[in-house]
Amino acid sequence: MSNSIYRRHFLLTAGMILVSFALLGSAFITLSYQYTIREKQDTLLENVTAVSSMAAKVQLNGMTIQNENFQTIMIALSQMSGSHVILTTPEGVVAMAAESSISTNLRGWQLPEAVVLETTGSGLYSGMTTLGGMYQESRFVVGRPILALRSDGETMVLGLAFMATQASSFTEMWRAFSNIFFFTALVVLIIAFISSSITSMRQTMPLKEMADAARRFGHGEFDVRVEAASRDDEVGELAAAFNAMADSLSTAEGRRREFISNVSHELKTPMTTIAGFADGILDGTIPPEKERDALMVVSSETRRLSRLVRRMLDLSQLQAKEDDIITAQEQFDVSEIMCRVLVSLEGKVNARSLDVDCQIPEEPVMVWGEPDGITQVCYNLLDNAIKFSAKGETLGISVTAGKDGKAHVSVRNRGETIPPDELELVFDRFHKSDQSRSVDKEGVGLGLYIVKSVLNNHKENITVTSEDGVTEFTFTLTLAK
Repeated sequence: MSNSIYRRHFLLTAGMILVSFALLGSAFITLSYQYTIREKQDTLLENVTAVSSMAAKVQLNGMTIQNENFQTIMIALSQMSGSHVILTTPEGVVAMAAESSISTNLRGWQLPEAVVLETTGSGLYSGMTTLGGMYQESRFVVGRPILALRSDGETMVLGLAFMATQASSFTEMWRAFSNIFFFTALVVLIIAFISSSITSMRQTMPLKEMADAARRFGHGEFDVRVEAASRDDEVGELAAAFNAMADSLSTAEGRRREFISNVSHELKTPMTTIAGFADGILDGTIPPEKERDALMVVSSETRRLSRLVRRMLDLSQLQAKEDDIITAQEQFDVSEIMCRVLVSLEGKVNARSLDVDCQIPEEPVMVWGEPDGITQVCYNLLDNAIKFSAKGETLGISVTAGKDGKAHVSVRNRGETIPPDELELVFDRFHKSDQSRSVDKEGVGLGLYIVKSVLNNHKENITVTSEDGVTEFTFTLTLAK
C-alpha cells in the first residue's frame, strides 16, 4: 500500500500545509524584521535629533559639552536607550562619548572623513560602521549635525552628534516575535497533520469497504452493501451509487438465474414429450392406430423447439448490437408496414373472429428507422394482441403523427386485464402471464422482449397499459421531416 490514496492524500495535504507555512513564515520574518529595524532606526533618529538640539542649546548658552550636568543627561539618555552617545567637533574629533553609566574616554578620536562629510552634507548619517576602528564590531550608527542660527541668518555647524547601538539590539524584539510565531506554527502543524490524517483515513475507508464488497461480489455474495451511503458528501454519493449498482447486479443475477431456469423448462418440456412419444412408438406402448396422433404431437413440439431456437438466435443478434446506434436507417412509411403485417396475420384474425378497428391515415407517415426491425416489432405486437384477444372482440390499430416530432403507433386488444405488478415484467425474457404455461402453448416468452430490444436500438420508447380488459401497447418512431 506504498502508493495508496491515503498516503498520497496525506502527503499532498501535509506538503501544502508545509509550503503554506513556509511562505507565510518567510513573509512574516521579512516584514517583522524590516518593521523592527525601521522602528529602532526611527527611535535612534529621534534620540540623536534631540541630542543635537540639546547640544546646540548648551553651546549657545555659553557652556561646553563637557559640562558635568550635560554629560550626566547624556549618560542617562545612553542608559535609557541602550546606545552610545558621541559628540564631536565640526571636523569629527570626539569631544564627548557616553555609554551606559560611564563616560568613555574617547576624546580626540578622529571619525572617518566619509562619515563626517555625509553628516554635514546631507544633514543625516545612517549605516553600519566601526567608526574607523572605534568599535571592534560594526554597529548601527545615526548622526546629525549640531546646528545654530547666526545673527546674520546663516546656519553654522557647532559639531556633530552620533548615537551607536549594537546590531543585536535590533533583533531582540524580532527574535521574540519569531519564537512566538514558530511555536504557534508548530502547534498548528501538529493539529493540521493529525486532522489531515483523520480526514484522509475517513475518506479512504469507504473506498476500501467498496473494494472489499466488489471482491465479495466476485465470489457471488450479492447481498453485500456499503454502509457509507448515509454520509452527506461526495463519498456518500459514490457509496449510494455503488449500492444502487449492487442492487442492479443482484437483480440481474436473479434474472439470469430465472432466464436459465426458463430456458431449461422451455427446452425440457417439448424434448421430454418428443422422447416419450417416440419411445412409445418404438417399444409398442402406443398402438398403431394412435401412432398418427403421437406423431402429430411430436411434430408440434418439434416446431415449438424450432421457434424457440429461432427466437433465441434473433435475441442473440439484438444483444450483440445492444449498445450500438442503428446507422443503416432510412425513411419508410410505417402505415404501410403496419397494413402489410396486418394482412399477413389475416388468418389468425379470422380464426378468432376478431373485428379490426384500423385508424391509419391515408397519407404516408414517413419515419426514420430500420424497416426490417420495425416490421418485426409490428408483427410481434399484432401477433401478441391477436393471441390474447377474447374471441369476437375488436382489435385496434392506430398510427398518428404527433407534434413532438414522433409517430405514435398503438396496438390494442380486449381480453384479460394484466395485473399492475405484471405490467413491469411483460418485456422480460421468457415472461408469460400464465406462470403454469398451460394457456399459451405457442409462445416462448421472447416476442415482447425482442420488441423492446429493437426499439431500444432505435433509441425509441414503448409503453403498455391494461385496464378493464383493454390492453394497449404504444411505441414511438422519429418522424422524417
